[in-house]
Amino acid sequence: MTASLNKEFGKVGVLFGGRSAEREISLMSGAGVLKALQSQGIDAHPFDPAHRSLAELAAEKFDRVFIALHGRYGEDGTLQGALEQLGIPYTGPGVLASAIAMDKAMTKRVWLHNGLPTPDFVMLAADSDWDAIAKRLGLPLIVKPAHEGSTLGLTKVTTVEALPQAYAQAAKFDKAVMAEAFISGMELTCPVLGAGENARALPVVRIVAPDANYDYQNKYFSDETKYLCPSELPPAQEKQIQQLVLESYRTLGCRGWARADVMVNAKDNQPYLLEINTSPGMTSHSLVPMSAATAGMSYEALCVELLRMAALDLQPSPDWKV
Repeated sequence: MTASLNKEFGKVGVLFGGRSAEREISLMSGAGVLKALQSQGIDAHPFDPAHRSLAELAAEKFDRVFIALHGRYGEDGTLQGALEQLGIPYTGPGVLASAIAMDKAMTKRVWLHNGLPTPDFVMLAADSDWDAIAKRLGLPLIVKPAHEGSTLGLTKVTTVEALPQAYAQAAKFDKAVMAEAFISGMELTCPVLGAGENARALPVVRIVAPDANYDYQNKYFSDETKYLCPSELPPAQEKQIQQLVLESYRTLGCRGWARADVMVNAKDNQPYLLEINTSPGMTSHSLVPMSAATAGMSYEALCVELLRMAALDLQPSPDWKV
């Protein structure tokens, strides 16, 4: 196995850490991926873009890279564009899909244009008409940065008076801030692997957080948050969620892998797409490995499969040289 995987993959860079607000989580994800790949005999090496330049990435002569970066400068299309320029195949979606998915508002616009259900939203400013926003979206509502993940800067707002403070909190993370209608009900997530018609949804994970608050602490560090996988949903509903997530993935042009978050409204059982993560977490608490395990795929096998799907969006010109 060692010889065959080395021949297939060559020298592999695992990109993790980075400069985003999600650096702490990325360090944990990358350490897990690196260990898993090395355990399979793959010639994998760590690379932290926060401490090393992309010029060094090119000089290392990597045959492909596994992106275990989260958030900006790793999940938002910028790094993907640099890797396209360098001609180094990478895991996960390409430049355009990554850039759109990182922008929650643009993602929702694309989904809505294609008839996919997602909660109503409004972009905010410091001088927004808070009463009008509360009237449109209802209370409670969610305020969050448009370009951050891991629930960073997110606030559940229950009164109009709390909106300015929630906006100010989100604005610490991003100049683009949005308010979103709050959906009360089941919180689910579902990973997808592959591309196009060959993409497949993995088992749905149901999230049961303390007091229904799936914040940064409960997401990554709490042992009180419960994850049900199998989800214990009726088979027809599980299939409905998987199909919706597949459509959301294909609509954005994703390939490789991603994980979409869904809320199911308790009032009418209607599922709503919240967002899609194009470089999901790979920590001990992460949900893609959990879902893959339910499908019979080990953490190590998942990492190898993702690496196998590393690609470029654009093929270099025939006379192009490194």
